[in-house]
Amino acid sequence: MSSSYGENIKLTIFGQSHSPAIGMTLEGIPAGVKIDQDELNAFMKRRAPGQNSYSTPRKEADEPEFLSGVVGDTTCGAPITAIIRNTNMRSKDYEELKRIPRPGHADYTAEIKYEGFQDYAGGGHFSGRLTAPLCIAGGICKQILESKGVKIMTRIASIKDICDRGELTEPTDKKDFPVVDDEQGKKMIELIEEERKNGDSVGGVIECVITGLPAGLGDPMFDGMENRIAAMVFGIPAVKGIEFGAGFAAAEMTGSENNDEFCICDGKVMTKTNNCGGILGGITNGMPLTFRVAIKPTPSIAKKQMSVDLTTMKETELQVRGRHDPCIVPRAVPCIEAAAAITICNAMKGKNYEYNRLS
Repeated sequence: MSSSYGENIKLTIFGQSHSPAIGMTLEGIPAGVKIDQDELNAFMKRRAPGQNSYSTPRKEADEPEFLSGVVGDTTCGAPITAIIRNTNMRSKDYEELKRIPRPGHADYTAEIKYEGFQDYAGGGHFSGRLTAPLCIAGGICKQILESKGVKIMTRIASIKDICDRGELTEPTDKKDFPVVDDEQGKKMIELIEEERKNGDSVGGVIECVITGLPAGLGDPMFDGMENRIAAMVFGIPAVKGIEFGAGFAAAEMTGSENNDEFCICDGKVMTKTNNCGGILGGITNGMPLTFRVAIKPTPSIAKKQMSVDLTTMKETELQVRGRHDPCIVPRAVPCIEAAAAITICNAMKGKNYEYNRLS
């Protein structure tokens, strides 16, 4: 089971949704990096469950407990290992899933892959619960990048067919609902509540903008920045698509419309537009790195659905029990930031950048 990422900054995530604890080990962070625990806890809280009506009522504090790699509030150079203890599980809600896989989940494929030995409670290692340790690592990397002038901003670009308005130029992390236009945000919340009452769920799109990156970060072919970011982002459950810059809209443009013309601004080479999303040939060009991520509707819904009983091999009706988000998107926003931060740190510590740029 692959639960590791990175060459220069190495991340391993462990645990299951209902195991005693979940956690991560992060290698490659230099000694002497100060971690602002209050800031990290605030970052973790944005992902934590039970915060509002549009998230699961499962209550978990999600405060990391560091086992190694940190002395006081400063890294010591050893691998950083941290855990989050699971305290509010209801495993009995999942007994039926031993034999009846949920539509939209990994229950069936896990059964085939692991021959019945997988942990089915809460989705086991496939659960979105495992994005909590991802956010520990990402929160640390985000603090490092911010100290170097790299800023990662995100917003909910849309929920179903309701779109945010305006341009993402400032962080939305201090908002209860991370959008640019608060009125559009209210409409999104109303839509989520409507689908929750209907026993259904909705998905959406998250936009990420990274500023302050140097030109020259990344490699061509298989180690391009798009490749690296996509690999990490697709490790987040419910992600179904990603596009950079103009993305799929570029397919409807002419070359003259899509090409970003170069210019000189304040003595620096820049581009007049940013359809490439800050990446050319897999390498950053110094413009903001922009991408958008499609998040599917929560597959666990209250509506009855058809499935199969794997013991009798007959079709059967299933009604999913348990506590689930009517929309995953709001809690996935910090996860996208975490994935981006880890990827950028890993790339910046690569062969083309001096070690001390992260120290």
